[in-house]
Amino acid sequence: MDARNRMRAGDAGKVCCLIGAGLFGEEYIPPGEGGLVIACDGGIRSCKEKGIIPDLIIGDFDSLGFVPDGGEVITLPVRKDVTDLWAAYEEGERRGYRNFRIFGAAGGARPSHTIANIQMLAHMAENGCRGVLYGPGAEYRVIRNDLLKLDRSETGRMKHISVLSLSDRAEGVTIKGLSYELDDAVLTNDFPLGVGNLPDGRDAVISVRNGTLLVITERT
Repeated sequence: MDARNRMRAGDAGKVCCLIGAGLFGEEYIPPGEGGLVIACDGGIRSCKEKGIIPDLIIGDFDSLGFVPDGGEVITLPVRKDVTDLWAAYEEGERRGYRNFRIFGAAGGARPSHTIANIQMLAHMAENGCRGVLYGPGAEYRVIRNDLLKLDRSETGRMKHISVLSLSDRAEGVTIKGLSYELDDAVLTNDFPLGVGNLPDGRDAVISVRNGTLLVITERT
């Protein structure tokens, strides 16, 4: 079963929001009915600042400095193979969520964590989930053997849209509705052909037949 079919097999309607301890983007989009909000370690501070009430708090709490009380809390060991945010994603997936919005997890003083979170998006795409990583001035998405539609209301908020290959080769790449279009092209992960494309007021569609693409929409 490919990623698109696995996505259809899950519950695409419910959204899980993951709140990290990093820089928050310009906006917070709540998950809506049936959704789940997970604060990851120091992300509980961002929740308090934004008036967000998490359903679950998870982490080793080395960033927070103490184990919070009240509500549902999962305490993780400090020595482990995954980040707190990854553990939160796994917990959300275990509870049946396939759509993820990730906040407070891009930019800031730990670029390694931003890259790790982009890798998490790739894992989501490989396993039939969808994720959007919201950072200051930018949003990150990953698709694998799939397509992404961005309507004009969304592209109209963006100044640049970049499409980059995360796999060695991404075959059958098609980009429609942006200033520079592609049709059944090949992108590789050692040449950034798709960087800095421009929206031009149309709905945009980005697709790849075989491979994994990172799509970055930037407001600057």
